[in-house]
Amino acid sequence: MDEILTLGEIKSRFVAEWLLVLDPQTDEALEVRSGKVRFHSKDRDEVYRKAVELRPASFAVLYTGLIPKDAAVVL
Repeated sequence: MDEILTLGEIKSRFVAEWLLVLDPQTDEALEVRSGKVRFHSKDRDEVYRKAVELRPASFAVLYTGLIPKDAAVVL
């Protein structure tokens, strides 16, 4: 996909999926605001494998679903 999508468009098209976003545009807090969705999957590991395969210069990995309350998030 070469189309640049806003974060809102990304979330509406790819519900509860992991995304590999190329050339992400970010705000001052480095939160993704738009970019090109290159790959998507329900399986997070598939997205990371695709990132390793493609070796993009600039990318972000996003999850568009809800994170369970009992899950730990490490940044």
